Amino acid sequence: MPIPTTPDPPDDPTAAAALRLSGRILFLSRDPALIERQLRGRDSTLTDAAPLRDEVSTDEITPVPCMVNWDDTLGRHPYTGLKAGDRLPVGIDGIRHAGIDVVVAGARFGKGSSREHSPRAEQLAGVRLVIAESFERLYRQNADNIGLFTTTDFGLLDLIRSGEPLSIEQLLTGRDALASAILRSGGLLRFGQRHLLLQANREDHRSTAMPAHGGHSSAAAPAAGAGPLTLFQKIVARRLLRTPVTEATLKTGQGVFVRADWRFAIEYYTPMAAHMLEQVYGDRLAIVDPERVIMFEDHTSYADESPVHVGLKLVSQVQRMCEAQRRFAARHGLRLHRTLSEAEAARDDGRHVAGISHAMMTERYALPGQLVVGTDSHTPHSGALGCVAFGVGTTDMANALATGAVRLTIPASLKVVLEGRPPAGVTAKDILLHLLALPSIRGGAGVGKVFEFTGEAVSAMSIDERATLTNMVAELGGLTGIVAPDAQTVRFLRERRGIEFVIEPWMQSDEGAHYADTLRVDCAQIEPMLAAPGDPGNGLSISQLTSTVPIDIAYGGSCTAGKREDFDRYHEVLEWAAQRGLRTAPGVSLYLQFGTTAVRDYCIERGYLKAFETVGARLLQPSCGACANCGPGSSSRPEQVTVSAINRNFPGRSGPGQVWLASPPTVAASAIAGQLCSFETLRQTHGS
Repeated sequence: MPIPTTPDPPDDPTAAAALRLSGRILFLSRDPALIERQLRGRDSTLTDAAPLRDEVSTDEITPVPCMVNWDDTLGRHPYTGLKAGDRLPVGIDGIRHAGIDVVVAGARFGKGSSREHSPRAEQLAGVRLVIAESFERLYRQNADNIGLFTTTDFGLLDLIRSGEPLSIEQLLTGRDALASAILRSGGLLRFGQRHLLLQANREDHRSTAMPAHGGHSSAAAPAAGAGPLTLFQKIVARRLLRTPVTEATLKTGQGVFVRADWRFAIEYYTPMAAHMLEQVYGDRLAIVDPERVIMFEDHTSYADESPVHVGLKLVSQVQRMCEAQRRFAARHGLRLHRTLSEAEAARDDGRHVAGISHAMMTERYALPGQLVVGTDSHTPHSGALGCVAFGVGTTDMANALATGAVRLTIPASLKVVLEGRPPAGVTAKDILLHLLALPSIRGGAGVGKVFEFTGEAVSAMSIDERATLTNMVAELGGLTGIVAPDAQTVRFLRERRGIEFVIEPWMQSDEGAHYADTLRVDCAQIEPMLAAPGDPGNGLSISQLTSTVPIDIAYGGSCTAGKREDFDRYHEVLEWAAQRGLRTAPGVSLYLQFGTTAVRDYCIERGYLKAFETVGARLLQPSCGACANCGPGSSSRPEQVTVSAINRNFPGRSGPGQVWLASPPTVAASAIAGQLCSFETLRQTHGS
């Protein structure tokens, strides 16, 4: 079926020669009182507002509860989760009622998830320009895609104050040609409808996509003389699209379009994407290569037990959101993995396959050498198999569904050499928390880059452990993480998926390939790690704690820590405890949530459930759950303290309490001890 074509849409207002602003500026200060005064109508200055809030996350811009909205009602919610001091100074409709059209913040604005709800909520509230010291890649690309301007030029503040209109050239200074063209068009969907004429590329797309059963790609290799390339560059080169507005180039910083072997979306994004597509294409929409599109319900299966969803009476809206995705999938013949409720699990005959989207992509679909995009920032999970996998926003996915083209800005690469063997009890999660705490990473050295993991420690890791590294590249600020396929990869595909995969000679980085930097870490020196509440970069070793930290909740699960090997670690600790008559400490609730049904079935087959139940853990069916404040394991009160194996602990991420990040064995040991504690310390305390 040909891709639908329509006449060029009328020019969007954002494509005008200049942007006229009211001059109502909101400085996101660390002082909540100053933010509140601005919202009441009192203007401020950059000097008055200093220091600005750094690392404003998308969880703070649009907390999970407001993501059940995908239409104009989103405009009521921007910054309702923003933490300044000990307060949340922005209420519902706060931005709209104050008439704010410019927002100013510090470094790494928009870090966190791929949720396009954040820039869309800002835009719908009247914000037309965001100025920050720096932006996270996904947030800025999402803003481009909907026509919301972003800049790092603080010099524009004086012009805005004077009432002088800003020229589009001023707003686009330093942006690449593709980003500029998208913004001039009023957003990606209008740009795609006007320029991404992929009819000519469609047969090429079908003939060069890697076959589902894996092994070999018939795609063209990079041109001779291209020079030494990284594995990331080689995979992208095989999927570059030449369009009327972009070249098929690997030049760093260049905006390009690529085709993906797999596109997937989740229930929080699909309804918004469908809404956008309906506005642009109407009933003429035809999904390109629908057999390569997968829909997942992976966040909301426990919404009826989520304190925030129940308390705000959002459960019916969650159900409405899921139904919208189901209708879209049915209408276009798309594969859908539906959620698994407790009742369904009780009568499951093993045929219901469910779980967290990116974990299932690694378990069932992605293969070395492929390119995978999904509407979740932790899509890089599949990079553990040696493929290129990265998260995209709603508009990017909508455009990819309609045109087959995925927007990508060619990134630089970091080579991360993990040397030595980690001590017993130190996991990939500990290594990642160590990386996150490095000053260079905290300063943004990894933002937008590819993290290529190599070294002795990586070679010894299972695919499950490698997936922890690539998954949490989202927290490192990178585009994606990748590990070259090897014997471990081949074994994983054979044992987990029954595939006899042949690694092709090109599936590794070339000697002499260029990297922006090389980061070396001696894993033999790493101890069990924690990240203190507020940010995954607040890393410290458990031995650095200066006082006892009692806990109320211990949560083991999520894509990062809901894999088979993670459950091996939970079981190692909890079986040890059960044999000694130890139980979860009084006052502590322990939750263990499987990442996928395959992980659940593995635990049943290995007999793990007996130990889990003996110590008092509650077992939960596969879902993102408390990681996204969507189920049991989330806090309900600010004074509660959680130790969690999830990937991020931004304010409000898992409820109003304080969340410490830790590895699976540390979470399990802390649940038994009733305080933050490593497994080694627990054994010493009880005379192992």
